[in-house]
Amino acid sequence: MATRKPAPPAYVCTECGWTTAKWVGRCGECQQWGTVQEQAAPTGILRRVTALAPAAERSARPITQITTQEAPRRTTGVGEFDRVLGGGIVPGAAILLSGEPGVGKSTLLLEVAAQAARAGRRVLYASAEESPGQVRLRAERTGALHDELYLASETDLATILGHIDEVQPQLIIVDSVQTVSSSLTDGAAGQPSQVREVASTLIRVAKDRDLPIIIVGHVTKDGQVAGPRVLEHLVDVVCHFEGDRQTALRFVRALKNRFGPTDEVGCFEMTGAGIAEVPDPSGLFLSQATAEGTCVAISLEGRRALPVEVQALTVPSTAPNPRRIVHGVDSSRVAMVLAILERRASIPTSNLDVYVSTVGGVRFTEPAADLAIAIAVAGSVQKTSVPRTVAAVGELSLAGEIRPVTQAAQRRSEAARLGYEQVVDDRSKTLRGALDDIRARHRGRAERRDIPPF
Repeated sequence: MATRKPAPPAYVCTECGWTTAKWVGRCGECQQWGTVQEQAAPTGILRRVTALAPAAERSARPITQITTQEAPRRTTGVGEFDRVLGGGIVPGAAILLSGEPGVGKSTLLLEVAAQAARAGRRVLYASAEESPGQVRLRAERTGALHDELYLASETDLATILGHIDEVQPQLIIVDSVQTVSSSLTDGAAGQPSQVREVASTLIRVAKDRDLPIIIVGHVTKDGQVAGPRVLEHLVDVVCHFEGDRQTALRFVRALKNRFGPTDEVGCFEMTGAGIAEVPDPSGLFLSQATAEGTCVAISLEGRRALPVEVQALTVPSTAPNPRRIVHGVDSSRVAMVLAILERRASIPTSNLDVYVSTVGGVRFTEPAADLAIAIAVAGSVQKTSVPRTVAAVGELSLAGEIRPVTQAAQRRSEAARLGYEQVVDDRSKTLRGALDDIRARHRGRAERRDIPPF
């Protein structure tokens, strides 16, 4: 009698379900590393799922009969962080905070924990990366010491759950999910299976007890949250903490928020005494002196309109390929703007080294920066300056037309609030028209104040 050959072992990706007959280190579908595992061979035993009657309070009802109420929020005491979260932390919410190493994630959350403790709420800060002495030293430096702030240095999930039962906190902070492991899952800490098990367990505890939890997540080289993609699906809020190490400015952005908007941005500044809020960052990206080759644009960071000064410097070049050095702006857009200037406004730039930068190290990569870059470069080439009361906002087309940008009314309103008397935008129609409008305004000021014309 012929015998059936056993089925060859199959390997399946734990992230997307992709299958293969041979083991590979990288999934061929989702391109994740270390997620392909051997699948157990079928036993031939069929199992059924028995239907269970739901409890009366959990039975399905028509959606029109479900009452709605605003979820209560608890302020964190850090206004900029509350702004990003939509007004505060919702009980039972799971928040994921990611960011580059050294950007200040632990410092920010230690300040959040201290503010919550000062408000009378007990906080458990579980640090799996630092010893209690290291966290205590940072708390002393930032003024985050309080009796209601409990600290535990643990890497085992079961022990952290034991601390939760013992301390009975009202806020939990876990730093970080990639360094905590569970004995119920094979693999080292940081593996996709471990991250998924740790995160799902902590989130289940948060939901069952109406206990808000903030989880710190590492990022990969390309800025994505390390670990399985399901981590971002499990949590309620995903925030990203970003900033340039060369500057003290930091931004917190909400990439996902089930309880509020995702277009808010929180501004912070790293100081020697910790992290400080910047409720009005309008003056951080402006220089004090008026010089040729500068122009102020109105950037949009979330719902905030911020003035950003764009500076340009042009130097004659004898090299066959003149240099194009940029900082804070998109290099490809600068190259396009230079071509538009030369073709549509008759301002030669092909024989010049061009340097374009923003003040304060802020990144201004949206298309609304095109017009300000063009005006700054034109001012540098023609050795003229733009009045300090003029701001520019607009996207340039290859035909030299100025296209409208998003939230144009909000940008003009913020410019008027900050004292800018004229906003050059799509109402000038073309780049040449915008330059003529600035010259006309500067000429009028020269007639009144006897200053050199633009």
